[in-house]
Amino acid sequence: MDTSQRRIILDSLGLGIGVGTYGLTFGAIATASGLSVLQTCALSLFAFTGASQFAFVGVVASGGAPLTAALTATLLGARNMFYSISLAALLRVRGWRRLAAAHLVIDESTAMALGQKNPRDAKTAFMWTGVTIFVMWNLMTLLGALAGNAIGDPKLLGLDAAVAAAFLGLVWPRLTDRLAQIIAVCSVLIAVALVPISTPGVPIIIAGCGAVALGLLWKRLIEHNAGADD
Repeated sequence: MDTSQRRIILDSLGLGIGVGTYGLTFGAIATASGLSVLQTCALSLFAFTGASQFAFVGVVASGGAPLTAALTATLLGARNMFYSISLAALLRVRGWRRLAAAHLVIDESTAMALGQKNPRDAKTAFMWTGVTIFVMWNLMTLLGALAGNAIGDPKLLGLDAAVAAAFLGLVWPRLTDRLAQIIAVCSVLIAVALVPISTPGVPIIIAGCGAVALGLLWKRLIEHNAGADD
């Protein structure tokens, strides 16, 4: 193993441990909001994507229907599909490994893979980051779930407001350009306006669809202007 590979593995481990530890928060919030320890751990195991998990718990904790919560989580998790398109040609995973790799497609593993200079380094970064976060996230979810289950009432430690705070903590670092910030603000305004007149979870779904529509419209306008300049 050369120096480049060792550096990538160390970077991946550091990122994986740091991000995975955040699963402790999810576990505590989920069980304190009404989910059982088994349900909480199943979410981290099978629906392995932090933002979607927090969104699901947030809707359920607010009294929303499980179907609405699932649709909200699915909408947020749909971005992983687009990540997969970019990673497929780069990683070139075949057979049963392709299914396993698909489960590890998250923001961090994608960013680490796309940040490398060649396919070999990309595959190393992707696998080490994804596996590390998966193991740490699920372990911390279990520990957090046990702690949250012992707390009982989420309002005792302010956990009723922690879902929104945790979700914001996951999303905010990704708003790296002006367009993303504008779309985020518009989505928030849409969601806030719909809260008094709709059931829990619906404002998030509509705001998410609005964000996608606004992003596509903005992209089309840019392409149109670029074509006009040519």
